[in-house]
Amino acid sequence: MSSHRHERVRELLKRAIGEAIRREIPISDTGLISVNDVTLSGDLRNARVFVSVLGNPQQQRNGLAALQKYRARVQGLVAKKVILKYTPHLRFVADDSVERGNRVLQLIEELERASSGA
Repeated sequence: MSSHRHERVRELLKRAIGEAIRREIPISDTGLISVNDVTLSGDLRNARVFVSVLGNPQQQRNGLAALQKYRARVQGLVAKKVILKYTPHLRFVADDSVERGNRVLQLIEELERASSGA
């Protein structure tokens, strides 16, 4: 399989999963769920979906629980949108890269302030 096809399928899945989540899971209970990335196995049978949940800590916990609860429904909707021989088995993973990035920026800012004040 060419990497170009793999990349196209990954992007299609990312969009379709995001759309299915927005349609199926209410924001009021779970916060805003965002699909950051999707990684696929070489045979396209398994997909790891990296998601971030914007909201308070309770909404974040509820969001991840809702993703597990609605996984089969989301996977079914994705199967209708993205036609493949096998629909990948979705596994949702909390992605904290945004928080880590913000923390790194905060540390850099603190270092800049410390060096300019010294």
